[in-house]
Amino acid sequence: MSYQEFRPRSFQTLPLVIKNLLIINILMYAAKVVFAQSLGIDLDKYLGLHYITASDFKPYQFITYLFMHADFTHLFFNMFAVWMFGSVLENTWGAKRFIIYYLITGFGAALIQYVVFYFQIQEVNTQIANLMQTPGFSAEDNLSLIHQKSEFLNNLTVIGASGSLFGLLLAFGMMFPNTLLYVYFLVPVKAKWFVMAYGAIELISGLRANPMDNVAHFAHLGGMLFGFIVIMIWKKNRNFYM
Repeated sequence: MSYQEFRPRSFQTLPLVIKNLLIINILMYAAKVVFAQSLGIDLDKYLGLHYITASDFKPYQFITYLFMHADFTHLFFNMFAVWMFGSVLENTWGAKRFIIYYLITGFGAALIQYVVFYFQIQEVNTQIANLMQTPGFSAEDNLSLIHQKSEFLNNLTVIGASGSLFGLLLAFGMMFPNTLLYVYFLVPVKAKWFVMAYGAIELISGLRANPMDNVAHFAHLGGMLFGFIVIMIWKKNRNFYM
């Protein structure tokens, strides 16, 4: 059975997992706004994913970061796309397999972004080592550098459902490659070409490393990579469909 021949026996516009994902993400964004405005507390500091050596890192952040968003626009477009692609996949796979896939791709996105963070940290370490070799470097200077490095580590933060979203996009493109998607609601493009093009754009954007670009492009690619691995494992084991 090829992917494009398969269709769900029944279809729910808002299946169970998708509905709960939307509710949780909206509630978390509302809590973020309320905590920031009323209490002066930045929930991203506690629930966003920090690098493992940062003082703000906590293991639960590998899950909670998926439910935090930078602003309303970030939330809206992520949730719209999660609903659009995810509802088809949940109807196809069932709730259990869908949420497993969603979390694995989110975890994979975090791991790939960690690789990017690692190289950024190594660059900072090299700069610090060079500064320590300069004449007149003092103990006070050393303490200042330690503080600056700690702040740098804590500022390396990932938030948003985009990693899992790109995993869903990859799965949709593999399962329904000839389905037409309308770019800007006007231009029809087959899903397989849309996914390939989007993946290429993310790769190019990530390699450019624009300092003004705060999008975690490699996290997006990580979601796609881990999604591809999971799908190929399921396909090999011949238990791809529920």
